[in-house]
Amino acid sequence: MGKSHTKVPPNIADDAFMRDKIIIRTSIVGIVANLFLAGFKAAVGIISNSIAVTLDAVNNLSDALSSVITIVGTKLAGKLPDKKHPLGYGRIEYLSAMLVSAIILYAGLTSLVESVKKIFKPEKADYSVVSLIIIAVAVVVKLILGRYVKAKGKLANSAALEASGADASFDAILSSSVLASALIYITTGISLEAYVGALISGIIIKSGIEMMSDTLNDILGQRADKEMSRRIKKLMTDEPEVRGAYDLILNNYGPSKNYGSVHLELPDTMTVEEVDALTRRIQTKIYHETGVIMTGIGVYSYNTKDNEAARIRNNIMKIVKDHEWALQMHGFFVNIEEKEIRFDVVMGFGIDPFEAIDILKKDLEKEYPEYRIQIAPDIDVSD
Repeated sequence: MGKSHTKVPPNIADDAFMRDKIIIRTSIVGIVANLFLAGFKAAVGIISNSIAVTLDAVNNLSDALSSVITIVGTKLAGKLPDKKHPLGYGRIEYLSAMLVSAIILYAGLTSLVESVKKIFKPEKADYSVVSLIIIAVAVVVKLILGRYVKAKGKLANSAALEASGADASFDAILSSSVLASALIYITTGISLEAYVGALISGIIIKSGIEMMSDTLNDILGQRADKEMSRRIKKLMTDEPEVRGAYDLILNNYGPSKNYGSVHLELPDTMTVEEVDALTRRIQTKIYHETGVIMTGIGVYSYNTKDNEAARIRNNIMKIVKDHEWALQMHGFFVNIEEKEIRFDVVMGFGIDPFEAIDILKKDLEKEYPEYRIQIAPDIDVSD
């Protein structure tokens, strides 16, 4: 027996609204700060003929553009579900993040080209006290902005904001390197401008590639977070009737929009009414504790009335676990009168599931030739 239905808790819309509000306000702060920094640095870079400062200004400009795209992506992702997209538009945030990473990557590549040109054809820089002060102020502003954005990102559970905050903090280090190269030039006459610019370009390129890779993983779908999956299973098995929670699958439809399904192992004495009350209670508890909406809860029954069933189960468990690719056996049930055995096996990724089922069936049919054996292969999707 089993059931599957979707019940969205009433406060999910309020949570989403507050999250979007935090992301948009924080992104606007980032846009304003980065535009001011880009303007001042661009002026300093042009006046002082410094490629490093100019590229640092380009980096700030790309950060501002990234924040604009984040806002647009958040607004589009916040659209209400409709008939065509019943689970909402949350994954648009991942597409906007992919666009941001492409912009960062392009900025890094073009900056690298300009830096290399300056290495082969250097031009003399000319720094003023005002320009050095502006660069120093930019370092402080970026440090403060980085801490602010990262904190808001954690509050809103926004990977995009957290990444922006970390990027801003790292930008402060890059600006410090520009300031250091300027001071070295003033005191020693040694110009490191183009080399620092190339270093900044390389770091920007690396950041763009990493961000693109992370976003692509989000779009393709990743293994459920280990701590989250273990926490959800513990919340379920804390219920006295639940002997085990298996086949947990978490589907992500955008930041903070997670839907899950699972199988619970329950005693064969429970009624449908009792199972219904239990699963509804679990759905509510999981959402309030983790924010995950359990859209489907299936049920395995286990034998409680027959010691022979326990003996058969233990013997089959030993046979199954003799194969290293058989990671787990669950959902076991045997009907001794009807001569039927059924259970699930979690397979490792190193073997074809159909081949594995054939191997297990041959092993078990030798041991229990009079039984009809049903084995369902499961994928190792969560811890």
